[in-house]
Amino acid sequence: MDYKKELEELILTVIREDGSDLHLGAGRVPVIRVSGELIFLTKHSVLTKEDMLGFLSEVLEKTKIDKFKEEQEADFSYDFRGEARLRGNAFFQKGLINLVFRLVPKVQTMEELKLPSILADLARRKQGFFLVVGPVGQGKSTTLSAMINLINLERNCHIVTLEDPIEYIFEPTDSIIKQRELGSDVLTFASGLKHTLRQDPDVIMVGEMRDLETIAATMTLAETGHLVLATLHTINAAQTVDRIIDVFPPYQQDQIRVQLSMSLRGVISQRLLLKQNSGRTAAREILINNSAVSNLIRENKIAQIKTVIQTSADLGMVTMDQDIKRLFKQGLISKETAISNMLDPRALST
Repeated sequence: MDYKKELEELILTVIREDGSDLHLGAGRVPVIRVSGELIFLTKHSVLTKEDMLGFLSEVLEKTKIDKFKEEQEADFSYDFRGEARLRGNAFFQKGLINLVFRLVPKVQTMEELKLPSILADLARRKQGFFLVVGPVGQGKSTTLSAMINLINLERNCHIVTLEDPIEYIFEPTDSIIKQRELGSDVLTFASGLKHTLRQDPDVIMVGEMRDLETIAATMTLAETGHLVLATLHTINAAQTVDRIIDVFPPYQQDQIRVQLSMSLRGVISQRLLLKQNSGRTAAREILINNSAVSNLIRENKIAQIKTVIQTSADLGMVTMDQDIKRLFKQGLISKETAISNMLDPRALST
């Protein structure tokens, strides 16, 4: 079998169906995800162990295949004919190789993504710490790429990204952009951040804050005159603040609360919901760090942050429930979708 051709045909299927993901595994037919739903390609033959080895050899070099067999996990990016990029993950399941690809859309503008204008204001800041959070596959990287693109178009600065793997490819306009990939350009996020200070950066994007070292280095950069954009796998703003503080040992947490209260600029939590007709739309919770939020962080009253968000719409803040209710009122999502994603569904009728 021509595995390159076969893989490209499967990727074309994802693109034609306006899908987002491709799942390949021995013992089953290929599966794609469209508008959040899994679709089994039943007309395709069941994949074998040999097929999976063939696909693996198309996406990883021999040295990386050896490393994958040793570590049993591998993240990678795949260029499709220069027309599209995919983020990939290789792993074992019951001793069998599996591959999952996610289609990375072209870099979009903030207007195309219908991002609130407050995010453009945050992207124009010269210093501080901004986070995009949410579960896997909810468009965090897409939102960050739009913010980086805005900076690239409007400012004359040096942008450094640390990613695993590189997803969106940026074409420099008014800025210098250095995109560094974990594994090939830098060993760890923490070590990359440590040395970034000596590379004369203005804006730093961290693909994912995974551990104490990375979070500590990110906060230090935000305090030393840089704008730092990053992602974290949390579900809302309050949990994000708690997660950052709790990752540090207890004796450091009071100091970290003070640092975070001063350096944090905002948090956006994002979730993709099924639209009424087809496709998905984003619901977003937005926290902007003002004096009230800063005091709550310092005084360890994190649970009260939600109340500040609920009552600060004039500053651009919104809770997830409030934004889901807006989408329902606009007819973009069904009542069932709204109720199943709200913390307090009773708010839908108020």
